[in-house]
Amino acid sequence: MNVRIEPSWNRALAKVWESPRFAELTEFVRTQYRTRQVFPPAGKIFAAMDSCPFDKVKVVILGQDPYHDIGQANGLCFSVNPGVPMPPSLLNIFKEVHDDTGAPMPVNGDLSRWAEQGVLLLNTSLTVEAHRPASHSDKGWEEWTDEAIIRLSKDRENLVFILWGAHAQRKAPLIDATRHLVLRAPHPSPLSAYRGFFGCRHFTRANEYLTAHNQTPIVW
Repeated sequence: MNVRIEPSWNRALAKVWESPRFAELTEFVRTQYRTRQVFPPAGKIFAAMDSCPFDKVKVVILGQDPYHDIGQANGLCFSVNPGVPMPPSLLNIFKEVHDDTGAPMPVNGDLSRWAEQGVLLLNTSLTVEAHRPASHSDKGWEEWTDEAIIRLSKDRENLVFILWGAHAQRKAPLIDATRHLVLRAPHPSPLSAYRGFFGCRHFTRANEYLTAHNQTPIVW
C-alpha cells in the first residue's frame, strides 16, 4: 500500500505515518490485495479524504467498513458508483433525506456530490475482504481513523458529526461536543431504521447548525 493522500490530510495525520502500528497495517493491506479479493479498488482506499480536504470538512458521517460485495465499494461510506443498485441502508438514507428536506430520490447512489460540498464520508475501517464484513477490523485502521476524528475535533470548529448506530457512536468520546454538533441515531439498515433513524431529521439539523455558524448548508 503506497500512501498517497490529499495534502491537507497528509499533514493532519503526519503522526500516524511514523507509527509501528501503521507499518503493520500497511504490510497487512498489501498482502491482502496481492492474495485476496479486497474492496474498494486500491486507488480508492483514501477516497473519503481525497474527495474532502481537511480544511473543507463541514460534516462527518461515519460508517463501519466498505461494502463487501463485488462492484459496490467506492471508498466513500454508504456510497456506490452510478449504475450500481443502491444497498438497503443507502435507500433508507435517501428516504430520510426526502422526508426531512423534500429532496427527490436521486438517480444513483454516488455520494461524491456530498463529499464535494464538505461531507467527509469516512468508514472506520478503509478496506474489507470480499464477502467477509468486518474482516479488516482490528488490523490498525481504527487507530488511523480515530486520529482523523481527533484532529478534526481539536483543529476545526463548528463541525457536524453524524453517528448512526452503536459502532459509530462509540467514537463520540473522541469528539469535543462543546465545539461541534454531535448527532446520534440508530443505523439506517433495515434491521434498525424504524427504531429512530427515520424521523431523526439529521439533514435539516446539520444544515441549521451550519447556517447558524455562517457556513453554507449542504444540498442533500
